[in-house]
Amino acid sequence: MENFSSNGLRFRRIQHQSGDSVSKLDPLLEDNLEHWPHLNELVQCYTADWVKDENKYGHYESIKPITFQNQIYEGPDTDIETEMRLADARQPSAEHGIDDDLPSTSQRPFGVTDDSLPSKFLKHLGSSPLPAYEPAFDWESERSIIFGQRVPETHEQHGSGLKISVKVLSLSFHAGLVEPFYGTICLYNRERRDKLSEDFIFNVLPTEVQDAKISNEPRGIFYLDAPSASICLLIQLEKPATEEGGTTASVYSRKEPVHLSEREKQKLQVWSRIMPYRESFAWAIVPLFDNSIGASFGGSASPSSPLATSVSGSSFHEDVSEPITKITLDGKLGYSSGSSVIVEISNLNKVKESYMEDSLQDPKKKIHKPVQGTLRLEIEKLHAGNLDLENVSEAGSMTNDSIDTGEVVADSSLKKLPSNGIDGRQNCSSKQNDGNEVLNDGLKTHENRDVRASDFYAFDFRVTTRNEPFLQLFHCLYVYPLTVSLSRKRNIFMRIELRKDDTDLRRQPLEAIYPREPGATPQKYSHTQVVVGARVAFYHDEVKVSLPSIWTLQHHLLFTFFHVDLQPKLEAPKPVVIGYSVLPLSAHAQSKSEISLPIMRELVPHYLQDSGKERLDYLEDGKNVFKLRVRLCSSLYPINERMRDFFLEYDRHSLRTSPPPWGSELLEAINSLKNVDSTAVVQFLHSILNMLLHLIGNGGETLQVAAFRAMVNILTRVQQESVDDAERNRFLVSYVDHVFDDFGGRQPPVYPGLSTVWGSLARSKAKGYRVGPVYDDVLAMAWFFLELIVKSMALEQSRLFYHSLPLGEDVPPMQLKEGVFRCIMQLYDCLLTEVHERCKKGLSLAKRLNSSLAFFCYDLLSVIEPRQVFELVSLYLDKFSGLCQSVLHDCKLMYLQIICDHDLFVEMPGRDPSDRNYLASVLIQELFLTLDHDDLSQRTKATRILVVLMCKHEFDARYQKPEDKLYIAQLYFPLISQILDEMPVFYNLTAVEKREVLIVILQIVRNLDDASLIKAWQQNIAHTRLFFKLLEECLVLFEHRKPADSMIIGSSSRSVSGDGPASPKYSDRLSPAINNYLSEASRQEPQRTPENGNLWQRVNSQLSSPSQPYSLREALAQAQSSRIGTSPLAMRESLHPVLRQKLELWEENLSATVSLQVLEITEVFATSAAAHGIATDYGKLDCITAVFMSFFSRNQSLTFWKALFPVFYNIFSLHGAILMARENDKFLKQIAFHLLRLAVFKNDNIRRRAVIGLQILVRSSFCYFLRTSRLRVMLTITLSELMSDVQVTQMKPDGTLEESGEARRLRKSLHGLADESKSPILLRECGISERALVAIPEKTTEDRWSWSEVKRLSENLIMALDASLEHALLESVMNIDRYAAAESFYRLAAAFAPVPDLHIMWLLHLCDAHQEMQSWAEAAQCAVAVAGVVMQALVSRNDGIWSREHVSALRKICPMVTNDASSEASAAEVEGYGASKLTVDSAVKYLQLANKLFSQAELYHFCASILELVIPVYKSRRAYGQLAKCHTMLMNIYESILEQESSPIPFIDATYYRVGFYGGNFGKLDRKEYVYREPRDVRLGDMMQKVTHIYESRLDSKVLKIIQDSGEVKADKLEPGFCYVQVTAVDPVMEDEDLGSRRERIFSLSTGSIRARVFDRFLFDTPFTKNGKTQGGLEDQWKRRTVLQTDGSFPALVNRLLVVKSESMEFSPVENAIGMIETRTAALRNELEEPRSSEGDQLPRLQSLQRILQGSVAVQVNSGVLSVCTAFLSGEPATRLRSQELQQLIAALLEFMAVCKRAIRVHFRLIGEEDQEFHTQLVNGFQSLTAELSHYIPAILSEL
Repeated sequence: MENFSSNGLRFRRIQHQSGDSVSKLDPLLEDNLEHWPHLNELVQCYTADWVKDENKYGHYESIKPITFQNQIYEGPDTDIETEMRLADARQPSAEHGIDDDLPSTSQRPFGVTDDSLPSKFLKHLGSSPLPAYEPAFDWESERSIIFGQRVPETHEQHGSGLKISVKVLSLSFHAGLVEPFYGTICLYNRERRDKLSEDFIFNVLPTEVQDAKISNEPRGIFYLDAPSASICLLIQLEKPATEEGGTTASVYSRKEPVHLSEREKQKLQVWSRIMPYRESFAWAIVPLFDNSIGASFGGSASPSSPLATSVSGSSFHEDVSEPITKITLDGKLGYSSGSSVIVEISNLNKVKESYMEDSLQDPKKKIHKPVQGTLRLEIEKLHAGNLDLENVSEAGSMTNDSIDTGEVVADSSLKKLPSNGIDGRQNCSSKQNDGNEVLNDGLKTHENRDVRASDFYAFDFRVTTRNEPFLQLFHCLYVYPLTVSLSRKRNIFMRIELRKDDTDLRRQPLEAIYPREPGATPQKYSHTQVVVGARVAFYHDEVKVSLPSIWTLQHHLLFTFFHVDLQPKLEAPKPVVIGYSVLPLSAHAQSKSEISLPIMRELVPHYLQDSGKERLDYLEDGKNVFKLRVRLCSSLYPINERMRDFFLEYDRHSLRTSPPPWGSELLEAINSLKNVDSTAVVQFLHSILNMLLHLIGNGGETLQVAAFRAMVNILTRVQQESVDDAERNRFLVSYVDHVFDDFGGRQPPVYPGLSTVWGSLARSKAKGYRVGPVYDDVLAMAWFFLELIVKSMALEQSRLFYHSLPLGEDVPPMQLKEGVFRCIMQLYDCLLTEVHERCKKGLSLAKRLNSSLAFFCYDLLSVIEPRQVFELVSLYLDKFSGLCQSVLHDCKLMYLQIICDHDLFVEMPGRDPSDRNYLASVLIQELFLTLDHDDLSQRTKATRILVVLMCKHEFDARYQKPEDKLYIAQLYFPLISQILDEMPVFYNLTAVEKREVLIVILQIVRNLDDASLIKAWQQNIAHTRLFFKLLEECLVLFEHRKPADSMIIGSSSRSVSGDGPASPKYSDRLSPAINNYLSEASRQEPQRTPENGNLWQRVNSQLSSPSQPYSLREALAQAQSSRIGTSPLAMRESLHPVLRQKLELWEENLSATVSLQVLEITEVFATSAAAHGIATDYGKLDCITAVFMSFFSRNQSLTFWKALFPVFYNIFSLHGAILMARENDKFLKQIAFHLLRLAVFKNDNIRRRAVIGLQILVRSSFCYFLRTSRLRVMLTITLSELMSDVQVTQMKPDGTLEESGEARRLRKSLHGLADESKSPILLRECGISERALVAIPEKTTEDRWSWSEVKRLSENLIMALDASLEHALLESVMNIDRYAAAESFYRLAAAFAPVPDLHIMWLLHLCDAHQEMQSWAEAAQCAVAVAGVVMQALVSRNDGIWSREHVSALRKICPMVTNDASSEASAAEVEGYGASKLTVDSAVKYLQLANKLFSQAELYHFCASILELVIPVYKSRRAYGQLAKCHTMLMNIYESILEQESSPIPFIDATYYRVGFYGGNFGKLDRKEYVYREPRDVRLGDMMQKVTHIYESRLDSKVLKIIQDSGEVKADKLEPGFCYVQVTAVDPVMEDEDLGSRRERIFSLSTGSIRARVFDRFLFDTPFTKNGKTQGGLEDQWKRRTVLQTDGSFPALVNRLLVVKSESMEFSPVENAIGMIETRTAALRNELEEPRSSEGDQLPRLQSLQRILQGSVAVQVNSGVLSVCTAFLSGEPATRLRSQELQQLIAALLEFMAVCKRAIRVHFRLIGEEDQEFHTQLVNGFQSLTAELSHYIPAILSEL
């Protein structure tokens, strides 16, 4: 079918097989055509091979499909990697791709590959970002968007292009079948009562079996315009004429199933052998597209079935009500196998009277009797042409395998090219996915089955009426005899023949009748049916007559009428001639109406001439009794007279036979062509154009101009009046692309003459001459003439070089002759001027002309010397220079877009031999200019052009070698320099445009060699900085954000997008083209069924209107897109899950590959900078640091994290000193923060790499600072910041909080940081050397790495984590349990002590908490601690105000102030944190706050110490006013202290309680004791209530129990399941107090002066008895004294301190008694001996003395001393005492009485008159007591 011509490999010849077959069938066409040039031209048009330019529409062969990896983006709480691994383990055979088995609608199938990358990626960290950015790239669809884009003519058949085959399977009758039957089938329109095709003839031979089989199984192939209910198959049956008196045809219509008898069979068999003539027997109609009868194709019919949902055999008579057509399914429905149905026609209608086709549906006719028989047909849909929906791949591109190679054999109705109509598409097979390949294989198999040698292609009569060019040669006449009306009944048939003249009656007729048998030679005549016994004979025969190429007045059809006797005889009956009729061709061949002719009795010579007619005798008195119709079907003989005149004059001109003046008649004929009917012009379009071009090439100037104008007129009419609305009419495209062969080289080329005549017209217009409206038409059709010129050149080029060209080499470019090139230049210049002028007026014609000029240059690049084309391009750019008007600039962009799409664009030379690619340099310059254009649409278009070109190069199979990629990268590299020179241009672009530019930059740099990149970095340091800014933009704009992220950011579905895209926006990051792709793909839902796997099921375009949604999902999408600015998130939700999965896969891969590409570039830069290959003028390496901060701060894929850390290690190894310097604190802090953030991740791979990253930082710290103190500060700071981002707690089912998984994972990671054993394994996993942590500073050989120091660092961080966790866990009870809250703040302050800012922050939080509780002393301690931090920093910096002694003085007030943190103050100089905030003023501020709070707590002795620290500051500043205030305050403080000391009631600043916790529900508090410091007005009951309230809220009140006594608690014996609290009042212990003293503790007796109230020991006494009773007499009452040691001293930073030590001692009953007496004695003696400074003090002293005496000697209370004597000195108890104890007791009593006596005397001296009576009572009481005691101690009388 196709071969390459002898003109070179550029052109492909497509043979016309149909033309050859017609020639064989039409011997009359073999006349000598040389005398008829127009006929020669016509035949040449129909029979010559078509010549197709393979290069015209571009040739693009893509690489194999790019497969994408599933990128894993982990969050802190996800571990997708492990889940996928487990899923794979569970399903070992499962495929990894999400839809590898899906046909990719983008022509670029995707899937998942394993981790091993192709070898071409080995030098890269990842694959190219471009395929993921443009995953649906299709060269064909991208270039189709260009305005005025040329599309190769696919030659679709008129209408829907349906093709069906009809095959007669069998014919059977109830009566049996013993005689042959003959039949015809044709397409019939029952509404218009018109035959649509010629007859397909079949016959059925009798056999002995019931069903007769077809002898040679031919098929009839019919063509349909469009499905219509009125289109049906008309079936007509014939049988041998019935014998008179024999078996009649009625046997076949008997209702009862009666078989023929043997005698009847024999008679029929004998008669059918001798009877050569036939009669009509039965008929039926099979509607093809009638939906009224619901017999379907075995279930639901395919919506794209070639037939309707039923194929009925109903006769369509009104009275036929029941459907008796039975339909079965033979063959599976599907696109690849066609649709085949078996139709059993059981309602054949017997012909009761003669009929013709017009009478078939006449209701007035009598209903025909049904025949009791069945005709079985197989009707099958075939592939009607080269373009079929099923062969279109998902992106709308064609496959090259769907060619029905046999359709055009003898197919005179098909309006297609007899070859693949999509040849120009050149879509490579490698772009088809596996699924389509399987589909195509199926198609090939089916095509082979479709093509059969015995097939009959029925001629479609509509070919002659369509407004389409004739493509094939046909020249015949169809004759239809209708009726013969005679006065008597006859058995009439007729013979039809074609005669050349009427001179010799004996001369044989021409062999021009098409035979009824396939494959037979043309016959001389044909017989019709016999009509038996009828006065009016009706016929329905069709006789096809081949016509001579030129007929004369003598050519005619001769009809001979016969009567035949049908009585049985031994031999065949002999017919008798009864008359003749004659039909002259010249008079009636074109007739479309019914023709009536008379019948002559006999013929005489010259019967056609008028003179001979007088001698003729006619039947029926010469009436026109014979009626017939004819149908002329010819592609040689135009019906239009003007066209025939033009052909005639053309012949005369060509043969030089026209009369003078030579050419005038031709000129007139040419001019009259504009009045020819447009249909006639279109039908003979190709030949007319060839003839006019011949005249333009060879005629004189006048004829040239006339032919050119006529040609313009014809082209314009064809363009305007055809049904095709395309800018390039498909008939004209077909002519240029295929038919035009420049006369096959038989004549000189057309292009010089065409250029000259057009150029002269253009120059005339340019000079201002009137050229008429034709010039506008010329411009509108310029594309046609320009393409003709180029094809003419290309054909000449191929013919010139072919014979001298070595095999396998391309045809070299042709150098145009100077004169011709100058002519073309002038023409081009004129056309450019038209474009320029008309563009300003906004005419669309200008844009079309602009595209035509661009394609002209595009085509010329393949034909002539490129530098000649560059002259034209330069001419264009000069005309459209700079930033011109928007419409002009748009034209310029289109022009460049078209030219740069050339196949050899990359390989184009420079304009000068020394230059590189001229087109590339022009393109880059112009596109960059466009980026600064005011029109936003122009910018968008420019960036799109760049990306499309990049994709085209990247996926081009020709340019896959590294050196090719490098060459392309170097071509485009100047673009990056231009952008860096003008960065504001870049920043003014929208986000979409920035992404387009950046993806191009990444692609260029990726393919560029390192040397070129480094050289560029060396040349311009400023450019290098800006270059890395672009890389940062890449990371920002291509960051992967999950839909949830975008929701958080707030992309409201109502937000109006600035761009206002025409198509729905599904993705922000992918190419804008992907939105169009997804819009189209969402219309085609993927269906998964067992039969079809994954196929995109199309919806029949005829069944759904454009406004009707294809599916619910699309309806949703339409509803959403109709809202203002629908967000991408909402649009994504409307997508089918498979499409959404695709979209996410692409976006994930895009982000991952962009990050990897930037990482790769950064590593190259770092390596070069370390080798001093790049002279940098900055010390911070902010290029690298900024990019790395961007890396870490964004969501990255697992692939990226795996690739990052080896690069991270290398960069810190090369540039560690710079990166760890103070100048890079911000960078280091960011990196530390993100490494800790990654250490929280659930994914183990990421967490381990984060640990390695931290170890790399530690190693750098050891290397460059020899220690880690500074890094510890940094990590502590970042950990604090991380705690605000990470959720360290989670809710338990019972509503309480517990530690979260994030906190556990972070703790595990921090432990791993110091895990020496696992470190080498982690390093190996990360691809780093096991010795990577060796830290050897410069100029040393010692490894400074210390695991112990790393462990300390780890522990510090874990402590901070634990403190933060505990604080978070307490959040719910913070307001209830203020003690725990204060401890939480305290622990945070301690944990973050290395960072002064954080330490101070938490101390101030603690201070605020205490002030809310009115714990003034604790709040004051916090303020002191803050001041201590500041003072330590100042002292360490030697600020000169304070010294270490001052710090020590402060430490006496607040023991927490230590020297440990002072060393960290300088290390903490981090941005936003550090010693820069630690000033003298801040220290003074907090000291004053402490002073104020201590005053509120009435702890004035602390206030004095604090003010003494403030005074040196004011002294150094000479702030005398402040000094005066300070001293005034000091005076007030000392007065307050004096007042406290002189008070008769001892001053108590606080009360203290011991609280013990017992029970598992207390958690960490279980079995721990605390001492609480409470306000002095809090009593024991209050304390119990407070503790109960706190823990009842946290525990069930039924569980909590209070232990009432203060005795020792044995926790093991407590009831399990309960929580116990024991609250005991305790007394603080003075520093010098004798804890072993048996005296009772009375605070007022302990000291007389106020000392610093700092307590860390406490005691309480508990009475008990040995016999187990709680209480007993004095002789049984023991006492236990418990002393508690706390963790720290009060007042502290918290309200309670843990008891760390507890000691107890016991006192016996007698020791208790002695102690009681000694206590009273000491109290009296203390009162007597206390010095008094003045007389004014006597009154308080008297009152105190009276109180003590009254309690000692008063009669009513003397039972105390007496009870001791009674208990121990009487009877049996006295005998139990040891002598020593007895003596001590008596001594104590004697001393007590002696002091009482002395006190009474002093009392007497002090009293006045009013106290005499009281004194008398005291004396009496003392005497009475002495008398009572003398009974037990007789010596007492002598002593007193």
